[in-house]
Amino acid sequence: MTKKNMMVCVTQQKNCEKLIKKGVELKDKYDEMYIINVVKEHENFLYDQSDSEALEYLFSVARKADADLTVIRDDDVIKTLADYALKNNVGYIVLGVSPNIKDVENHPIVKELKKKLRKKSIEYIVV
Repeated sequence: MTKKNMMVCVTQQKNCEKLIKKGVELKDKYDEMYIINVVKEHENFLYDQSDSEALEYLFSVARKADADLTVIRDDDVIKTLADYALKNNVGYIVLGVSPNIKDVENHPIVKELKKKLRKKSIEYIVV
Protein backbone atom coordinates (compact mmCIF):
# COMPACT_ATOMS: atom_id res chain seq x y z
CA MET A 1 0.00 0.00 0.00
CA THR A 2 1.35 3.41 -0.96
CA LYS A 3 1.68 5.85 1.88
CA LYS A 4 0.44 9.38 1.42
CA ASN A 5 2.09 12.56 2.54
CA MET A 6 1.34 14.72 5.57
CA MET A 7 0.68 18.44 5.49
CA VAL A 8 1.10 20.41 8.72
CA CYS A 9 -0.65 23.78 8.56
CA VAL A 10 1.10 26.30 10.76
CA THR A 11 -0.32 29.68 11.60
CA GLN A 12 0.85 32.98 12.96
CA GLN A 13 1.29 31.64 16.47
CA LYS A 14 4.43 30.28 18.07
CA ASN A 15 2.58 27.17 19.20
CA CYS A 16 2.96 25.85 15.65
CA GLU A 17 5.89 23.81 16.98
CA LYS A 18 3.44 21.46 18.74
CA LEU A 19 1.68 20.83 15.42
CA ILE A 20 4.96 19.88 13.79
CA LYS A 21 5.84 17.61 16.74
CA LYS A 22 2.50 15.85 16.26
CA GLY A 23 3.40 15.27 12.63
CA VAL A 24 6.76 13.80 13.66
CA GLU A 25 4.98 11.47 16.13
CA LEU A 26 2.92 10.08 13.24
CA LYS A 27 5.87 9.57 10.87
CA ASP A 28 5.12 5.87 10.33
CA LYS A 29 1.86 6.85 8.57
CA TYR A 30 3.31 8.93 5.73
CA ASP A 31 6.18 9.25 3.26
CA GLU A 32 6.93 12.98 3.38
CA MET A 33 5.90 15.74 5.74
CA TYR A 34 5.25 19.19 4.34
CA ILE A 35 4.86 22.19 6.59
CA ILE A 36 2.91 25.06 5.08
CA ASN A 37 2.23 28.57 6.26
CA VAL A 38 -0.22 30.59 4.19
CA VAL A 39 -0.39 34.23 5.18
CA LYS A 40 -2.70 36.89 3.80
CA GLU A 41 -0.98 39.61 1.80
CA HIS A 42 -0.69 42.28 4.51
CA GLU A 43 -0.17 40.15 7.63
CA ASN A 44 2.99 39.13 9.46
CA PHE A 45 4.15 35.53 9.38
CA LEU A 46 4.05 35.31 13.17
CA TYR A 47 2.36 37.72 15.55
CA ASP A 48 4.67 40.00 17.51
CA GLN A 49 7.73 39.17 15.41
CA SER A 50 9.32 40.63 12.33
CA ASP A 51 8.95 38.53 9.20
CA SER A 52 12.66 37.69 9.13
CA GLU A 53 12.61 36.42 12.75
CA ALA A 54 9.42 34.48 12.10
CA LEU A 55 10.75 32.84 8.96
CA GLU A 56 14.01 31.93 10.69
CA TYR A 57 12.03 30.32 13.51
CA LEU A 58 9.74 28.38 11.13
CA PHE A 59 12.65 27.12 9.00
CA SER A 60 14.51 26.05 12.15
CA VAL A 61 11.54 24.03 13.42
CA ALA A 62 11.01 22.46 9.98
CA ARG A 63 14.66 21.52 9.70
CA LYS A 64 14.55 19.78 13.11
CA ALA A 65 11.54 17.79 11.87
CA ASP A 66 13.31 16.90 8.61
CA ALA A 67 10.44 18.46 6.67
CA ASP A 68 10.01 20.92 3.83
CA LEU A 69 8.58 24.32 4.72
CA THR A 70 6.56 26.29 2.22
CA VAL A 71 5.51 29.85 2.95
CA ILE A 72 2.94 31.44 0.66
CA ARG A 73 1.29 34.84 0.67
CA ASP A 74 -2.25 34.62 -0.64
CA ASP A 75 -5.57 36.08 0.45
CA ASP A 76 -7.43 32.83 -0.34
CA VAL A 77 -5.88 30.67 2.36
CA ILE A 78 -8.25 27.69 2.02
CA LYS A 79 -7.85 27.43 -1.76
CA THR A 80 -4.07 27.65 -1.41
CA LEU A 81 -4.05 24.86 1.21
CA ALA A 82 -6.35 22.68 -0.92
CA ASP A 83 -4.25 23.19 -4.05
CA TYR A 84 -1.08 22.35 -2.12
CA ALA A 85 -2.67 19.19 -0.68
CA LEU A 86 -3.69 18.00 -4.15
CA LYS A 87 -0.32 18.81 -5.70
CA ASN A 88 1.58 16.92 -2.98
CA ASN A 89 -0.59 13.78 -2.63
CA VAL A 90 -1.54 14.65 0.94
CA GLY A 91 -3.50 12.07 2.91
CA TYR A 92 -3.14 13.64 6.36
CA ILE A 93 -3.58 17.25 7.42
CA VAL A 94 -2.56 18.48 10.87
CA LEU A 95 -4.22 21.66 12.09
CA GLY A 96 -4.37 23.61 15.33
CA VAL A 97 -7.50 23.58 17.44
CA SER A 98 -9.89 26.51 17.10
CA PRO A 99 -11.38 28.19 20.17
CA ASN A 100 -14.62 26.56 21.34
CA ILE A 101 -14.40 23.77 18.74
CA LYS A 102 -14.26 20.38 20.39
CA ASP A 103 -14.41 18.04 17.40
CA VAL A 104 -12.78 17.80 13.99
CA GLU A 105 -16.06 17.90 12.05
CA ASN A 106 -16.91 21.38 13.37
CA HIS A 107 -13.43 22.84 12.85
CA PRO A 108 -14.00 25.77 10.44
CA ILE A 109 -10.89 25.14 8.35
CA VAL A 110 -11.60 21.40 8.13
CA LYS A 111 -15.14 22.17 6.91
CA GLU A 112 -13.83 24.49 4.21
CA LEU A 113 -11.05 22.11 3.14
CA LYS A 114 -13.53 19.24 2.87
CA LYS A 115 -15.65 21.36 0.51
CA LYS A 116 -12.63 22.04 -1.69
CA LEU A 117 -11.24 18.49 -1.49
CA ARG A 118 -14.56 16.60 -1.77
CA LYS A 119 -13.30 13.60 -3.66
CA LYS A 120 -10.04 13.29 -1.80
CA SER A 121 -9.65 10.87 1.09
CA ILE A 122 -7.87 12.85 3.79
CA GLU A 123 -7.55 12.28 7.52
CA TYR A 124 -7.68 15.50 9.54
CA ILE A 125 -5.77 15.63 12.80
CA VAL A 126 -6.56 18.55 15.11
CA VAL A 127 -4.03 19.27 17.86
